[in-house]
Amino acid sequence: MIRKLLPLAAAVALSFGAAHAQTKLVVGATPVPHAELLQHVAPALKAQGVELQVKEFNDYVLPNTAVQEKQLDANFFQHTPYLESFNKDRKTELVAVPNGGIHVEPFGAYSKKIKAIADLKEGALVAIPNDPSNSGRALLLLDKHGVIKLKDRSNITSTAADIAENPKKLKFRELEAAMLPRALDDVDLALINTNYALEAKLVPTQDALLIEGEDSPYVNIVVAHKDRANDEAIKKLTDALRTEDVRAFIQTKYKGAIVPAF
Repeated sequence: MIRKLLPLAAAVALSFGAAHAQTKLVVGATPVPHAELLQHVAPALKAQGVELQVKEFNDYVLPNTAVQEKQLDANFFQHTPYLESFNKDRKTELVAVPNGGIHVEPFGAYSKKIKAIADLKEGALVAIPNDPSNSGRALLLLDKHGVIKLKDRSNITSTAADIAENPKKLKFRELEAAMLPRALDDVDLALINTNYALEAKLVPTQDALLIEGEDSPYVNIVVAHKDRANDEAIKKLTDALRTEDVRAFIQTKYKGAIVPAF
């Protein structure tokens, strides 16, 4: 009788263990706000059987190459124009996962040398990101506020060569996005992605001389390799990031510097 019961007990134990198994999900992110948002939803994901591991990056290239090479399951740091530009330039096969739009980080212009954009002097030095989508984004913001005029406002990858009118004869320097806050001492104006502005303790709603409105098309998305676009664990991640709890967290913690996009 005891011999017959042992297999049953083992089966029950195995069933219990399977019910509590955790799927590991490794996601790359820039520290602020992306990694903070991921850490915020980690407990909720764990309750759903997903163990979230966040790997932080301080650039915009490595988290994409790591997903392409399947060293990461997904990443969370970029907007669609950047992803499209990256795929085109590097022949990668990365996709925005369904329902993966989380928030907008209004792009801003900052300075330690002037208090208003009208104070920019002739020949002033302006630093912008060196990747095509964000350099275009920076120039579009300057165009919108009349600082320059672009040949084609619909070209989201405009460069300094696409400036039609530059009345103040501004000089442009392209830098890696992560370096822009450190360049503030050396330039007259820097156009900075909000995640790097926040890391540098800048407050976009207070410190930016120019800032995008809430109608910005640059929604930050969760990205995976095309083979993993419909992965169940990644779907749980995007669902967790698009809850009322996360909306309240964004609004309370970032005070308008980041805007929910759901």
